[in-house]
Amino acid sequence: MERILIVDDDRSIRELLSMHLEERGYGVVSAATGAEGFKLAEETSPSAIILDMRLPDASGIDLIPELRKRSGETPVLMITAHHDMATTILAMKAGAFDYIHKPIDIQALDVALDRALEVRRLSRGTDFLSVAAQRTVKMDDIVGTSPPMQQLFKDVGRVAATRTTVLIQGESGTGKELIARVIHSYSAEGRPFIGINCSAIVETLLESELFGHEKGAFTGAVSAKMGKFELAEEGSIFLDEIGELSQNLQAKLLRVLQERELERVGGVKRIPVKARILAATNRDLSGEMRAGRFREDLYQRLKVVTLSIPPLRERREDIPLLVEHLLVKINQRLHKNLRRVPREALEKLMSRPWPGNVRELENVLTRAAVLSQGDLLLEEHLVEASGHEPSRHPSAAPADGQMQTLDEVERAHIERVFALTNGHKGRACQILGISRPTLERKLRKYGLARRFD
Repeated sequence: MERILIVDDDRSIRELLSMHLEERGYGVVSAATGAEGFKLAEETSPSAIILDMRLPDASGIDLIPELRKRSGETPVLMITAHHDMATTILAMKAGAFDYIHKPIDIQALDVALDRALEVRRLSRGTDFLSVAAQRTVKMDDIVGTSPPMQQLFKDVGRVAATRTTVLIQGESGTGKELIARVIHSYSAEGRPFIGINCSAIVETLLESELFGHEKGAFTGAVSAKMGKFELAEEGSIFLDEIGELSQNLQAKLLRVLQERELERVGGVKRIPVKARILAATNRDLSGEMRAGRFREDLYQRLKVVTLSIPPLRERREDIPLLVEHLLVKINQRLHKNLRRVPREALEKLMSRPWPGNVRELENVLTRAAVLSQGDLLLEEHLVEASGHEPSRHPSAAPADGQMQTLDEVERAHIERVFALTNGHKGRACQILGISRPTLERKLRKYGLARRFD
């Protein structure tokens, strides 16, 4: 039998909650002060703690860390008469699992308690991915054991042994700049790595950024300025999104590649180019060339060596390793302590299409880390950037092309949530953002009541 500890100086609340929880089949112990709560937490090892904000001998917020420590990281549900933002933030920051206002809504309490106990059960499970606690991670590390990534690593090793121009192709978010940095670090470490996004700067300024300018070359040029090619010296210059270059700049870049020298805007002096050129694109440059948008001669100069990075959907077997690697980085960056990923959550990550590739995966994990408490990454926090659960069906419209009604969409969504929560009504309410009575009413409305009893 799971035991719940109630710490509240209001006797009527203790009795009300005790009766309700005992009716639900829980064992209940209660305390009127923080000191009594500490003692019972150590003696009874409760499955969850319901804690009042204000106690005669202490503030509930101040008690949370020690209570959790004495009871083995037991989830704490804070109850309070305060509805202000500051106390809510302080309670959650102190480690409260949830925050419930007085007068207590029993249905809301049940939902929060069910969720807290489910998380506790998950945290005590054994089927999860473990994340190393103290492993150091270089920011430019690239991980993967899949055949495409292993071949890419071999190619990078061969390229790093030379100073040839490299074209890196891949979808957005696959890590093109990381590959460029790895090539640089293994071939020109200690020398400058200068990157520039060719799509992020307007054409009139991009030429000056790349090649520099002389004093008085244009309005506002009050002094001479070195361009990225000069700043790179004998290191590497990384031209990201090179497919976005205008025809005019393509011609000037071609001349730099051919002659290995440049002229600043407004200048006549020829300056030697010593930097290695690494270019990247998410476009099909051969297609752009055939369409007349990219110069064939420049394309031939750039693709001396071409590296193609596979999208994440083509190397799903790398996702567990990526999750572990990214969580180490995220823990260090956010000062979090995520150490375990349940198998169900990992399977959910591996089933996604990941149109944003590794960048999208990192964003999803970062959001989950911010929302998670303790060392367990929860499946419910793995929502996409849009803020919604990914649909398990590619379209809300049936095969005949007719759109579904709102009731049909809602019914299908409730069924998906129940599938996600394995029929757990408390967690379903939490995900749907509705109360237990509202859920029961919708189950009856859509003829699902018997199915999910």
